[in-house]
Amino acid sequence: MRYALVTLAVPLYSSTFTYSFDEALFPSPLYKRVTVDFNHRKMTGFVIEVSDEKPEGDYEIKSILKVIDKQDVINEELIRLSRDMSYLYKNSMGQCLSLMVPNAKRDTDAAPFFEEGGFSPIEALSPDQERVLREYHGKREEGKTLFYLYGVTGSGKSEVYLRIAEEVIREGGQVLYMVPEITLSEQLSKSVKNRFKSRVQILHSSLTPAQRLKSARLVKNGDVDIVIGARSAIFAPFKNLKLIIMDEEHESSYKASNAPRYHARQLAQLRSRYNDAPLIMGSATPSFECYKLMKEGRIETLILPRRIGKGAFPHIRIVNTLGQRGNISSILNDEIKSELEKKNGVILFLNRRGYSTAVTCNSCGEVVRCPNCSISLTYHKRSRSLKCHSCGFSQSMIETCPTCHSHDLLSTGFGTEKIEEELRCLYPFACIKRLDGDIAQNDREYVSTILGEFERGEIDILLGTQMIAKGLNFPKATLVGVVNADMGLFLPDFRANERTFELLQQVSGRVGRYRDDGRVVIQTSQVDNPAIRAVELNDPEEFYRSEMEIRRKLGYPPYSRMINIRIRSRREERARAEAEAIEEFLSSYFESEGGIEMYPATSALIEMINNYYRYHVLIIAKDDAFPYALKVLEVFRSSYRTDSLCQVEIDTDPIDMF
Repeated sequence: MRYALVTLAVPLYSSTFTYSFDEALFPSPLYKRVTVDFNHRKMTGFVIEVSDEKPEGDYEIKSILKVIDKQDVINEELIRLSRDMSYLYKNSMGQCLSLMVPNAKRDTDAAPFFEEGGFSPIEALSPDQERVLREYHGKREEGKTLFYLYGVTGSGKSEVYLRIAEEVIREGGQVLYMVPEITLSEQLSKSVKNRFKSRVQILHSSLTPAQRLKSARLVKNGDVDIVIGARSAIFAPFKNLKLIIMDEEHESSYKASNAPRYHARQLAQLRSRYNDAPLIMGSATPSFECYKLMKEGRIETLILPRRIGKGAFPHIRIVNTLGQRGNISSILNDEIKSELEKKNGVILFLNRRGYSTAVTCNSCGEVVRCPNCSISLTYHKRSRSLKCHSCGFSQSMIETCPTCHSHDLLSTGFGTEKIEEELRCLYPFACIKRLDGDIAQNDREYVSTILGEFERGEIDILLGTQMIAKGLNFPKATLVGVVNADMGLFLPDFRANERTFELLQQVSGRVGRYRDDGRVVIQTSQVDNPAIRAVELNDPEEFYRSEMEIRRKLGYPPYSRMINIRIRSRREERARAEAEAIEEFLSSYFESEGGIEMYPATSALIEMINNYYRYHVLIIAKDDAFPYALKVLEVFRSSYRTDSLCQVEIDTDPIDMF
């Protein structure tokens, strides 16, 4: 009889348990998934260690019931990563490992997602690209591993990535190429597959768990040279990882929205360190965390200051919407007409889907709210429905006020559906297509079709949300119109200006990539806002400088790190009481510790989501005090007993407080 240390996806401080196994039945369960009996129910776990020695202690040791896999599904590196994740994000090792392996019931012979072929010819590089490559190789010879490719939109960052990737692959190494959203990066995927056709694996959400497991095994066996994927691709079990590329590093989609709330950038840094493999991040709008490290010299900065070829940064025009009638200003209207006459492409951006943002009773003032969340329902005219963009609740459009039964209902605000309706009235002969989350959710293939049609010039006006703001190249597009740049500015979030700047800078970058006649019209009521002004003047450095100084004075990230403890319960009084109890427990550890500030327990900005009342306790720690905060939270995890009617989740380095 031998013994296996099995880790399970349970929210306990210690998630590893000892089970016995008969070697005649299960010759080699190490690094495989197994079925075990845990607390009178069957669970799937991972064997992370085997031993001949029976552990000390007088307790019953149960036997492994089944070994699921024929081949290993994890390795030492992923086990190490799960340990580090457990410490940083305060989830169990088993919960972290469960993220790394698709929940497939069995092995499959499903065809992997790659194509056959060889390397495609590489285009000549620009002088800036050649200079950046020389600087990169020089720093690599010095042993540097952290790099940032800071290049304006259209400067050719992708070609630099691919040139370095080709060199790594020719030397026998494997490459991870991360992008924010794989479904919206078809153009990038095509270019990479054309370059490395026979050895490319794309990890995407359309694959079944069994297919993803098959893909992971191809990577683990060394049968794949380059993996392209979104956030979860960071868990690919590489055999010989020698390069990590993280494009559009600033994107919030690299942060997981559910526990464990990991950030792929942080895990990429860990895997870079494990493998002594360079990590190359890149963006035209770096996150403030990376920008600070670049200025401190802790990340090597590679700069691409100009667009390649005939590309030039577009002319930016700000339109003040105060007192404006209608959602399309006369200035934007004239610009659109001019481009339509020239048969050029127009991109219109509005980061809000639906027809109107709220339905209000004109008689009693009641706003129609979601029954599960403390937010208003959004009216979707095409489906004649009211939808909650938080929990997904949906109902048919109402005819009378639920409070006073009046028929005098008024829809307020506007989204992409309403703008699409206005555009069809203004430009009846133009081909107009809308691309937002509603369309993408219903038909992902249709999304690719729309993007392809616009790229070929078959669509005149493409209207969309942030789905069209990043990573896409449209040679025929000459005009970008931002319908309302104010939507993110008034959120009670210290990152509001940063997010607005990133989004406007990125969407502005969709034009002028191949020509010098690109134009951008930004409609806003906040013409003097620093983020708006920075985009207008194309002066990101001034924006970073001024915003960083504000953050430094206030002690906000990147000059500190946050930990948000979220408490949820279906009973409001229990959620509030639990938050206050957690605050009291932690205050005894933090009161005498300098460099750590804990805010009082309070309700979340959106107090209720999906019938759960939400409270949080926020901790802000300076960099040198952050390790102590993590140690205290280890004590919290191991000794604090949570109310059975509450759920507690720790979010390290949160990107939103909603």
